[in-house]
Amino acid sequence: MEPRPHVPFWRTRGGVALLGFLAVAAFYLITEHAAHVFGALPYLLLLACPLMHLFMHHGHGHREADGRAAPDGGGRGRVQGGMS
Repeated sequence: MEPRPHVPFWRTRGGVALLGFLAVAAFYLITEHAAHVFGALPYLLLLACPLMHLFMHHGHGHREADGRAAPDGGGRGRVQGGMS
């Protein structure tokens, strides 16, 4: 018996139905509650900043713990102890 290849959820019948439902729900949410959606937009932009920082800056030179060298040269050239 040959194993079936892995199919992502979004390509299954249930995933396509869920995407369709979410698209319809988003359309009605935006058209019927546009004032509320646009009123929350500044707060959503402010919330996006820390979320992007957490999820997009995860690899900036924090590799010293597993024994590999940091991409910036292992800390050389950094200013230590205040302003210079």
